[in-house]
Amino acid sequence: MADLSANFLGIKSPNPYWLASAPPTDKQYNVLRAFEAGWGGVVWKTLGSQIKNVSSRYSSVNYNGNRMMGFNNIELISDRPLDINLREIAECVRLFPDRAMVVSLMADNSREKWHELIAQVEDTGAHGLELNFGCPHGMTERGMGAAVGQDPDIARMVVEWVMEKATIPVITKLTPNVHSVVPSGRASVEGGTNGLSLINTIQSITGVDLDTLVPNPYVAGKSVFGGYCGPAVKPVALKMLTTLSQDPVTSQVPISGIGGISTWKDAAEFMLLGATTVQVCTAVMKHGFRIIEDLCEGLSNWMDEKGFKTTDDFIGKSVPTITYWEDLDINYHIVAHINPDKCIRCGLCYIACEDASHQSINLSYGKPYNTYSVIEDECVGCNLCKLVCPVDNCITMVEQRRGDDYLNWKEFQRRGLPLNDH
Repeated sequence: MADLSANFLGIKSPNPYWLASAPPTDKQYNVLRAFEAGWGGVVWKTLGSQIKNVSSRYSSVNYNGNRMMGFNNIELISDRPLDINLREIAECVRLFPDRAMVVSLMADNSREKWHELIAQVEDTGAHGLELNFGCPHGMTERGMGAAVGQDPDIARMVVEWVMEKATIPVITKLTPNVHSVVPSGRASVEGGTNGLSLINTIQSITGVDLDTLVPNPYVAGKSVFGGYCGPAVKPVALKMLTTLSQDPVTSQVPISGIGGISTWKDAAEFMLLGATTVQVCTAVMKHGFRIIEDLCEGLSNWMDEKGFKTTDDFIGKSVPTITYWEDLDINYHIVAHINPDKCIRCGLCYIACEDASHQSINLSYGKPYNTYSVIEDECVGCNLCKLVCPVDNCITMVEQRRGDDYLNWKEFQRRGLPLNDH
């Protein structure tokens, strides 16, 4: 049986699954139910100067029958009194001392306010702090959230303020609303942060209501840019996570991965690209706390299958496989193969290849059905036909190398080899 336990900067949890700072971690009632269900830890919803939220707050993007493929919110930090939050945090730590309790913070922009808030949170017995440098709406107008994370100099300064006071581990949560997360990540590490987490939500508009003509979510005839999350943002999160895992500065600290994690496979991918723990929000808002059972069982079974005894055995294992385009092997080549026994004659592969790719699939009209075959000399191995095919393993990609030796673009140019003749 695989050991799922996690150790993030000395913050221990029975599994690597934490609830992200969001509505599911807004109060004791939610957090205790999450711990009872089996979650390894939580990041308590961001604390700071109490605010007032609006109604409504959420909208989503649905795709192909899948609701909440992307999720948008304009909710701000906790709107509950600070003293109530602090009292409930202490009670959750007392009742579940074996679970990770990290508290998200967004203090007003002064050293004194940060020091005051940190002292109050540490008195609860919380195990760590997460600095919210990522909220893309509402708080930015006050010079907080993403306004801090988008400026490396300000991020470094605030982290330095925090490290003057904090006696428990500090995690800095980065905004994705930048051209690269590396500058702010580096600045945070240079400022002394013990760890990083990402991504926060992406500024967005999910759509416009074609009856009211107002984008969602609707607030008395107006709307604003919101924070986008859910399965749709996972590829962006994985890319940004990888850039931190590759960087010589940011890779020195552990990373908590966030962004569209809905299944154990998602979690495994984040961890393979460098995350020590993963944080989940949208999936819980859609399906509830009990998904933790499938998350743990699936990851455990996969680890057993691969022979990984602990999560440390595979964290970051895929990072070295990400390289630069000019270093890819030009002599590596694949072609598509269509299994006629699995083909349902839908013709999607032919349509996609004929209209949008390389015209390398042959259509033979017949009765009672048409048949399809690959013109191997024309196939460039782009994968499009395999991706659109609705039948698993009906189309496979078969390796047909163009040369025995490894050859990249830089060497190709150096040798003066010929380009395509069409």
